[in-house]
Amino acid sequence: MSSSILSARDLEFLLFEWLQVTELTRRKRFADHSRETFEAVLDVSEQLATELFAPHNRTADLNEPRFDGERVHIIPEVGPALRAYAEAGLIAGAMDAEVGGIQLPRTVMQACFAWFQAANIGTASYPMLTMANANLLLAHGSEEQVDTFVRPMIEGRFFGTMCLSEPAVGSSLADITTKAVPEGGASGAHRLFGTKMWISGGEHDLAENIVHLVLARTEGAPAGVKGLSLFVVPKFLVEDGGRLGERNDVVLAGLNHKMGYRGTVNTLLNFGEGVHTPGGREGAVGHLVGREGDGLRQMFHMMNEARIGVGAGAAALGYTGYLHALEYARTRTQGRPVGGKDAGRPPVPIIEHADVRRMLLSSKCYAEGSLALVLYAARLLDEQDTGETERAREEAGLLLDLLTPVVKTWPSVWGPAANDHAIQVHGGYGYTRDYPVEQFYRDNRLNPIHEGTHGIQAADLLGRKVLQADGAGLELLAARVRATTARAGEEWEAQSKALVAALDRVREVTAALWAGGDPKAALANAWQYLEAFGHVVVAWLWLEQAVATGGRQTAFHAGKRAAARYFFTHELPSVHPKLDLLASLDTTLVDLDDTWL
Repeated sequence: MSSSILSARDLEFLLFEWLQVTELTRRKRFADHSRETFEAVLDVSEQLATELFAPHNRTADLNEPRFDGERVHIIPEVGPALRAYAEAGLIAGAMDAEVGGIQLPRTVMQACFAWFQAANIGTASYPMLTMANANLLLAHGSEEQVDTFVRPMIEGRFFGTMCLSEPAVGSSLADITTKAVPEGGASGAHRLFGTKMWISGGEHDLAENIVHLVLARTEGAPAGVKGLSLFVVPKFLVEDGGRLGERNDVVLAGLNHKMGYRGTVNTLLNFGEGVHTPGGREGAVGHLVGREGDGLRQMFHMMNEARIGVGAGAAALGYTGYLHALEYARTRTQGRPVGGKDAGRPPVPIIEHADVRRMLLSSKCYAEGSLALVLYAARLLDEQDTGETERAREEAGLLLDLLTPVVKTWPSVWGPAANDHAIQVHGGYGYTRDYPVEQFYRDNRLNPIHEGTHGIQAADLLGRKVLQADGAGLELLAARVRATTARAGEEWEAQSKALVAALDRVREVTAALWAGGDPKAALANAWQYLEAFGHVVVAWLWLEQAVATGGRQTAFHAGKRAAARYFFTHELPSVHPKLDLLASLDTTLVDLDDTWL
């Protein structure tokens, strides 16, 4: 069954043949590990994903969470799956040993989690949010907050959420109105009042407690994002000794019903409505994380992790759709080869038809390219944390910062494209519920919106990331690309030249866009820039993978090289019209009068 969820062989290649993760065991943080321990946790992840997550993927889609006015009902299979995930130590896989973690490389843990995202993205969302919540508190919370909230999350007793947006705010976080009023006294607690929208995992009985991380505005705080602070607001107050106390004044106002991720309860939450009165007063009790006014910077710790997580989920869904289509194409017989129309001959498997091969090979490029991108980002995280020199750590952080919008967005565009191909390969059966590929498409369609739309990521890349430190990140990327082409050799000379030419064109266009100093004009076509930039990055990673095959002649390695050639032949050329449009400084979208629409 797992063969149609994800490819264990591809993960082995990406981790051990390309990214060389066993080299990390030479570093102090990972010294207790070896390839054997990495493979063991990957095997456990595959087993749990196959046996406990995948079987209820369709059931959760058909029976989404419902609210009866008192509690949220979720299908019973979800709880045991999440308990098994926590009991296997996977929530704390990459965390410090001193808090109960295993101190595995983030690269390995990202690969492990891909199994769960491919098997059941709805159920996998609960631990993804919990891990990101815990990591934020480990980075920015007090020792007391870590003991009170993080340790139970690691054990799987508490789950976590992130509460940013509000009904009328969307992604414009500067307009958040939820307020935090000091309670007074030695506790330093605040009372929160407001409403939060689109909160995944916001209400359920899957855990003893839910830990909300909430952006709110303290009294007298300045307008805009500088006035935002971050608060820990648990569903149940936690007393000394870790005992659960009173119900906090956080209530479910309603459920959102989305086209995908239906197994993840998505909520509208009211804080401070007065339904519950902890301590005899209305208002949700919250504890400030760090300093006032530092909330958005802290929340970006979780948001950046979530952005990579969204990209990983999009990659995993695109990948499982591709594998299902591949299996179907090999077993479904229909039609006869071109030039062989003898009706007396038996039909052939549809994989023998050129257009089906086109869709499968392009899907392979999208799925495997997306997974490579996500794991490369995780490898940069490991290097940022444990690099052997200060320069290595700084460069990893600089490159990761530059690539994060791409890691979130490129799989969110091309993962659904792979799912679209999977439906097409299935023909009429593809858009029925008889096969799971239609669900994969619906699930993946959420990822272009999750954690910031394409337009937001594009503005981040072109408006901030390529300009930071006088363009040092872009120049570092160029140096990495040239190092790859230098290793590629004669076999890949044509691809190397095409890659360098495309990257040089990106650099030229970047300078041209900002030469006039007009942000409105420069960002008018930012989406085109992000798409072109992402294709250049993924072309580089395909060349990296091709070189890593080392000329080995197995079908797997030959498939990698074929996919790399296809990407350079059929995909990379598409960046040049986009770059030409950007270089023209077209202002159609800036000049457009909305009455013309």
